Amino acid sequence: MAADLLHPDRLKEKQRALRGGFALPLTLRVHRALSWLLRAHRDQDDLDTRFIHLWIGFNAAYAGDLQLALEVDEETAARPRNGNERARFEEYFRTLVRLDGEGRIYNALWTRFPQEIRILLDNRYVFAPFWKHHAGLPGGAGWEISFEAAKRAAHAALARGDTPVVLSILFDRLYVLRNQLLHGGATWNSKANRAQVRDGAAILGHLLPLFIDLMMDNPGEDWAMPLYPVIED
Repeated sequence: MAADLLHPDRLKEKQRALRGGFALPLTLRVHRALSWLLRAHRDQDDLDTRFIHLWIGFNAAYAGDLQLALEVDEETAARPRNGNERARFEEYFRTLVRLDGEGRIYNALWTRFPQEIRILLDNRYVFAPFWKHHAGLPGGAGWEISFEAAKRAAHAALARGDTPVVLSILFDRLYVLRNQLLHGGATWNSKANRAQVRDGAAILGHLLPLFIDLMMDNPGEDWAMPLYPVIED
C-alpha cells in the first residue's frame, strides 16, 4: 500500500466511508485514535507534543479494561506495566499481526525503522529496571543483565519473524519514555532525550496509522469495548 494512503487525512476519509459497517467498539476506537493522530500530524516540529498525542492515539486504538483503568492510581501509573497489562498489549499485537496478511508491520520494523529500533533497544534511559536500580526499588538489581537479555530477545524475535514479541519489547521502551514525559520526568525540548523522543515519535507516527488501517479493514473482528464508552443520560 502506498504510504500516502496512511496519511491521517486519507485514513479519516476511509473511516467516513466505512464507519456505517463498524460495531460500536470499533467505531469508538477508530474515531478516538484518528482524532489524536490528526492532532499529532500538526506537531511535526514539536516532538514532545507529537509523541504524547501519538501515544494517546495508540492507547485509544488499543483501549483496554475499564475496571483496570479505574484501579490504577497516580503512583502505579508511573511504574512499568504489570504482567497482566503486558499480556493485554501482546494480545493486541498478536491480533494485528494475525490480521496483517501483507506483513506491513513486519516490513516497517525490518525495512523502515531497523536503525531507530536498534538505538532504542540499546538506550538504557528507556529501560525500566535501570531507573528502578537508581531509585533503589525492587527489580532494579542486576539491570545490566536483564538489559542485555532483553536486547538478545528482541534480536532473536526479529530473526525468527516474531513480530508481536518485537512490538512488545519495543513498546516497553516507548512506555518508559511516555512516563518520563507525562509524569514530568523530562524537560520540554530537552537535549538530554532528543534521540529517543525523535525516534519514538517517528516509529509511533508510522505504526499507529498502520494499526488503525488494519482495524478498519477487519470490522468483523471481536474488538472489545474501549475505555470510557459514551454514556447517554
